[in-house]
Amino acid sequence: MSKQRADSQRKNDKSEKLQKILANAGLGSRREIEKWIADGRVSVNGSIVQLGERATDKDTIRVDGRVIKIMPSEEVYTRVIAYHKPLGEVSTQKDPEGRPTVFDKLPRTSFGRWISIGRLDINTTGLLLFTNNGELAHRLMHPSYQVERKYAVRIHGEVTDEMLKNLKDGVLIDGDMCQFNYIQPGGGEGANQWYEVGLSEGKNREVRKLWQSQEVDVSRLIRIEYGPVELPKSLSRGRWMDLNEEQIKKVADLVQLEVKPRKAQPKPSSSKRKNIWKKG
Repeated sequence: MSKQRADSQRKNDKSEKLQKILANAGLGSRREIEKWIADGRVSVNGSIVQLGERATDKDTIRVDGRVIKIMPSEEVYTRVIAYHKPLGEVSTQKDPEGRPTVFDKLPRTSFGRWISIGRLDINTTGLLLFTNNGELAHRLMHPSYQVERKYAVRIHGEVTDEMLKNLKDGVLIDGDMCQFNYIQPGGGEGANQWYEVGLSEGKNREVRKLWQSQEVDVSRLIRIEYGPVELPKSLSRGRWMDLNEEQIKKVADLVQLEVKPRKAQPKPSSSKRKNIWKKG
């Protein structure tokens, strides 16, 4: 760090650690950004920086040579939106095959970028959360915080008590022990039965793989909750809505993170959602 910048920072009590500034800008988690700094990818006012250095919104911060727009700390807020993912959308920002993505219909952010809190595969519908706070997204997805996800799942095939016991006790899948926290019957007819299940890690296609381990097929899968957030009943497929200040604080408290929620909320674009337990 140059002596001039160090003197400037000592005079400016609004300076913050770089990893916090860049996480607030929605670039990633603090842990990810610390690695970028250690790898020499971050510069301030033209100089490559080291871990522990600080900056302000007046400094020119670059990552991989690209200037990052930094908001004054008093203007930084956390925004979280709930999105009702329909069938056929992929959970990536861009798709090489040109398929629609879950990011296509999201609103613009005033700063940073939208980060998806977990993913849903192309054949799964339901609740997806997005935030502009990289640290919040990281913690909500990290296995150490054990944030529960709940799903409505329709099974095609006979389900026995022994199968349900196996799924709750644990099944070895791809070298990892996987299990549901709970399983509740949700009705249905004949070979098509609905269940509500919960798990706390959300590995890739884990719900489907667990049921497939018992030699039954998943014909429909809907995420209905992520942590304390339920899929809003008023939110139709392909629509989004903002979480309010109380909801955002509840989500952040779950992973022991202090945030400043966005206060002004736009009106949601939504319509009444059909019953997720619909037969057929």
